[in-house]
Amino acid sequence: MVVTPESNDEQTARWNGPAGQAWVDLQGVLDEMFRPLEDLLVEGIVAKPGGGVLDVGCGTGSTTLAAARRSGGAGRCVGIDLSGPMIAVARERAERAGVPARFLHADAQEHTFDPAAFDTIMSRFGVMFFDDPVRAFANLRWAAAADAEFRFVAWRSAAENPFMTTAERAAAPFLPERPAPRPDAPGQFAFADRGRIQRVLEASGWAGIDIRPIDVVCTLPEPELERYFTRLGPLAQVLHEVDGPTREQVIDTVRPGFDTYLHGGEVRFTAACWLVRTRAAPHPIP
Repeated sequence: MVVTPESNDEQTARWNGPAGQAWVDLQGVLDEMFRPLEDLLVEGIVAKPGGGVLDVGCGTGSTTLAAARRSGGAGRCVGIDLSGPMIAVARERAERAGVPARFLHADAQEHTFDPAAFDTIMSRFGVMFFDDPVRAFANLRWAAAADAEFRFVAWRSAAENPFMTTAERAAAPFLPERPAPRPDAPGQFAFADRGRIQRVLEASGWAGIDIRPIDVVCTLPEPELERYFTRLGPLAQVLHEVDGPTREQVIDTVRPGFDTYLHGGEVRFTAACWLVRTRAAPHPIP
């Protein structure tokens, strides 16, 4: 038995609810944890005068702000995300820092972009949640200028990223039994299959596709570990619904599962990802 993929409406509800709020609350921790991937993503990205950079699934705005800082106000840097709570934080951060970035609260799969508006489109972990990725990437192709670059980072498989599933595996006795998800269902590992990325990009108007595996060491402070694994993923929902003693029992069961990742005062793991670079094909698909 497999799980029916979530619709974009269900994704919207998720990211405008507890999941989005968790990312808001853990903004600083997650930004620093994924900083090495952010640096790889925005390296060399500069908005051109009269052009712009679009950041898809920008979350609380760290990558958009990084691109805007690199551009020095030369062009437009725009972040788009379907999470209202995260976009609100992104706007506050830009205003507080005086960084010329703009943020759209919208679904990149459905949003009506101006045609050929962006020289560069990028995303860090923001493109795996579309219920129709071909349609979504074709919409992004419509927003891309001639020969625009699209670069994104996506997770490889769950098997290659054991840190990401440590809490769920350790807490299995406490979690409700769930059918196995379809490999191509929207979610963290939706683009684990390199061939699927290739097919989606080709079908949606992108060419010159370069898909490279990258293995990047990420860290977070050990004192933040419990807050991290209790607020994110399926475990968070379970902990929200149980009583105090059960919550402590679950945490005590899960916490030792991360011991192998402890190094001094920090948690260290390898993020096994794809770094994808592609360019807009000569003519967008209608």
